[in-house]
Amino acid sequence: MEITRLSSKGQIIIPKTIRAAHHWDAGMEFIVEERDGNLVLRPLKPFPVTRLEKGLGCTGYQGSPKSLEEMDKGIAESLRQCWSKNKKR
Repeated sequence: MEITRLSSKGQIIIPKTIRAAHHWDAGMEFIVEERDGNLVLRPLKPFPVTRLEKGLGCTGYQGSPKSLEEMDKGIAESLRQCWSKNKKR
């Protein structure tokens, strides 16, 4: 357990070991919440906002968009094939 102190300006130093463990650097912003008499700090946007289109490129899929049902069907079929191969071993 670490101990810290509130400054006259209302600032609290978060101990270095905790900052390092969470990868919190100077300038990091937090949401401060009060819950059941306790203060909770949550990083405000720990990851940059991205658009769906930017993430889709990593899949390598170039065809037309698929519905959720089509994706579920494809996943189920792939699992069946995988299980069939494992049963033959």
